[in-house]
Amino acid sequence: MRHRVFVFGTLKEGFPNFATNRGTRLPGTFATKERYPLYLVGERCSPWLVDRPGEGEHVLGQVFEVDPGTLDAMDRLERVHEPDGYRRVRIAVEADPGAGTPPVEVFVYLKQAAHLDVSEVRLGPLREYKPEHAMRYRPRQ
Repeated sequence: MRHRVFVFGTLKEGFPNFATNRGTRLPGTFATKERYPLYLVGERCSPWLVDRPGEGEHVLGQVFEVDPGTLDAMDRLERVHEPDGYRRVRIAVEADPGAGTPPVEVFVYLKQAAHLDVSEVRLGPLREYKPEHAMRYRPRQ
């Protein structure tokens, strides 16, 4: 079974944690149907998509179809089983935003709003995580 995952940060093609993402990319750019705040957070400048639908931007990213092993590897990277980790949830995204194509349901990794300390926000809210943002990222030791 394959799963569709929307990636908005370091798991995108060409970004620092892409080696974990062994999926097949769907063509095009996708945007979250709902608005979400995307921030660079903490000394590591980690991209956080915060679970506050209706705030922030229609965040741009990529969609990959992944097998269960890759999904497990992504879960480990995103620390979904840790109290302060991301949560893998389902959301709707739109291909080629504004083109009127039907939304696609995907998994995404969201940070719980209660975990965000605004004093740790380094940048955002952002519409898109770009290479200049990735240059600031520091992997977990």
